[in-house]
Amino acid sequence: MAQDNDSFIREVNEELRSDQFKNAWSRYGKIAIGVAVVIVVATAGHRGYEYWQSHNASQSGDRFLAALNLASEGKHDEALAAFQALEQDGTGDYPVLAQMRAAAVLAEKGDTAGAVTAFRAVSARSSAPDAMRDVAKLRAAWLLIDTGTYEEVSAEAEVLTGGNHALRNSAREALGLSAYKAEDMARAKEWFQAIADDATAPRNVASRAQIMLDNIAASGKAP
Repeated sequence: MAQDNDSFIREVNEELRSDQFKNAWSRYGKIAIGVAVVIVVATAGHRGYEYWQSHNASQSGDRFLAALNLASEGKHDEALAAFQALEQDGTGDYPVLAQMRAAAVLAEKGDTAGAVTAFRAVSARSSAPDAMRDVAKLRAAWLLIDTGTYEEVSAEAEVLTGGNHALRNSAREALGLSAYKAEDMARAKEWFQAIADDATAPRNVASRAQIMLDNIAASGKAP
């Protein structure tokens, strides 16, 4: 009899749990379905966005390579148009890469003023990586050695010369050459000497600096 009672109690408990589930489902079932749908849609949307990003980045990469090929073939105008288009509607890092390469194409075309302006635009672009902005400053400085004043070269390059900056010796060389061109031998000597005194300076840069120091010494125009 006790066994029958235990069996009966279990059946009653199961029925109660079943009724409770039915009542809960009738009250919260739609909410549960809604939450599930939101999770599925959000997951699908995230996957779709990842695919869209990957697809667009792949397309931008293909366009960038195509523009590079045009530049390497000497088709400067076509390459410039391709880079400028990519700068406008490319995805990921390709717009700033295209802007940087377009500046280089302008320099290759002989449009020094346009190239300097373009490199300055890259260096002022806050969304660009710091390393790329610094390279753009250095490129502008080197172009200005022949076409600008020492002050213009300094405005681009001097900020790169301090501490352990990776581009410091190339920047010092640009400043030294600009000062030498302006016949400011004392200042030129200072910049070339800074390279010579830097044990980590690349060998080719250090060699050129020493040649310039010898020329300055031979000129007798600097103490």
